[in-house]
Amino acid sequence: MITILFFAKYREQLGLGKMNFTLDTALSVGDLKKRLVSDGGEKWAEVLLADNTLCAVNQTIANDSVEINDGDEVAFYPPVTGG
Repeated sequence: MITILFFAKYREQLGLGKMNFTLDTALSVGDLKKRLVSDGGEKWAEVLLADNTLCAVNQTIANDSVEINDGDEVAFYPPVTGG
């Protein structure tokens, strides 16, 4: 099982900040996004497939090719701006 976290506006858009997801085998970040969108629909696609969505696996920035294993923590968050 992995823990998936959603931060900032993504938490608001999806209506949840945390979920658990059971892995049958290791997946890439890109494969996880596709499965979540397949299960969740358009609202999930808007968040997870946006060009500027950032991801971290075990608190390390990750691209779509990074492998996710059982016990990992995956976080999705929007770009941060500030001044």
